[in-house]
Amino acid sequence: MPPKRWLKVSSIDDHTYQLWYEYDTQRAILLVVDTVSIYIKYGSNAVKVSELNPYQKPARWFEPKNKIFPYQVGFTSPPHDFDAAPTDFLEIAPKGVGAHGRMIHVPDYDHSLAQRVDNFQLLEEFVECMANNGADVCAQVGSNWVHAGGKKPEDIRDFCKRVSDKYETPLHMAGYALVEALREIGAEKIALNGVYHWPDWWQGKARYLRDAGFDVVWAGNFVDQGFFATQEESNDCNWVFPHAMAAQSMQYVAEQAPQADAIVVNGMCNFRRADTGLTERIVSLEVDLEAQIGKPIVASDTALYWRVFKSLRLAPKTPQGKLLSSLQVTDDE
Repeated sequence: MPPKRWLKVSSIDDHTYQLWYEYDTQRAILLVVDTVSIYIKYGSNAVKVSELNPYQKPARWFEPKNKIFPYQVGFTSPPHDFDAAPTDFLEIAPKGVGAHGRMIHVPDYDHSLAQRVDNFQLLEEFVECMANNGADVCAQVGSNWVHAGGKKPEDIRDFCKRVSDKYETPLHMAGYALVEALREIGAEKIALNGVYHWPDWWQGKARYLRDAGFDVVWAGNFVDQGFFATQEESNDCNWVFPHAMAAQSMQYVAEQAPQADAIVVNGMCNFRRADTGLTERIVSLEVDLEAQIGKPIVASDTALYWRVFKSLRLAPKTPQGKLLSSLQVTDDE
């Protein structure tokens, strides 16, 4: 039966639209259209009536003989920063895992939250490229992308699901992996260690975590913790800090929030060793740091790797903190 009269057309987001029409004199039917499907909703029921997804992942990638590695992971990260995530991930991954990186390209990138909003669509482009390349899972580094522009956890959950379904390749974002990881370990009260993050970055993440239902009992960055007098001094370090600051910072945050169930580290901070000159992130330090403060540490890097391993149904080969150590190799997720 054709619609009797169109009533309303409204946008839910950049990809989804609601179209209401009058079915008869007493009922209106909602037609939901997104980039994947068309659904007709009436009352509490929903029926898919059309499939709109034109993308198909190349069939050759579903044949193990065509892959270089049994498990293939694609990473992306913000522009203008050489990222350690693929290297760190492979150092803890079991044999058979490969990683490939694709940097987001924004020539005039200056790390502002507004630029994350303006270039958010590039994340979907990244997933399409990695799906074409045969990635089994995609991982996004840059934990502030999830809250920029006022986004909420459910916005990111829905975005990741839509993109994952469309390209037949799971996408995990570091900022949302923090939420999933904290829920996994049952944390309710949390303290947010904003490390080097600018005030609008860590304040936005604190809001985002509250939106996810967590009680943020303390939050602050290296300036708030007394390591630097100004944010500019912290920025001048190019996000690489003395190795001792890792333990000192965690101890400070733990003392400010003894009631916290876990310490959250927003960002992938680098700490340089004096003996080798090499840098380490929380994933390399978490065992000792958790023993020091006596509670779990959920950092942007550890949460992202945990979520990737979970999708691959794998576990790290190295001793890790509470979150990563909870993984088991399984045939079924």
